[in-house]
Amino acid sequence: MIKTNAMRFLDTQGCAYDVLTYDNPNGLLDVYEVAEKIGKLPETVFKTLVTVGHSKKYYVFVVPAGYDLDLKKGARVCGEKNLEMLPMKQLLPVTGYMHGGCSPIGLKKPFPVYIDESAERFEKIFLSAGKIGVSIGINPITLSKCIQARFADIKAL
Repeated sequence: MIKTNAMRFLDTQGCAYDVLTYDNPNGLLDVYEVAEKIGKLPETVFKTLVTVGHSKKYYVFVVPAGYDLDLKKGARVCGEKNLEMLPMKQLLPVTGYMHGGCSPIGLKKPFPVYIDESAERFEKIFLSAGKIGVSIGINPITLSKCIQARFADIKAL
């Protein structure tokens, strides 16, 4: 298997992780379909969302599969007046990742990363390895240390 930027970054940091691959012949899957394909509970599968703040700075959020990012909560933890989702056409140039394969690990440039606090309940969470059809399983505390992420209440209820 060819390593993704996310895997190479974790390797350089000495962070342990598992790699899970799944068949994805028909384009993008939602996180529930990914959970089923990798054989994990949906609440342990997280997605990566990228935003831009009022200051024009970028912020990365990792939220559980069945939830959206609460932009007000996100702005509050970032110290921004407000946040907007990054337009999809800007995702690759800003992060180095394509839609459906965006990871908070191994980004093109380091951005502040916030992981929803619900991740701390699990021994492992599963998120994109930076390529569609490849996921990483990692302890959330290990992840936060490797990428200097903070835990916060950021999901919409």
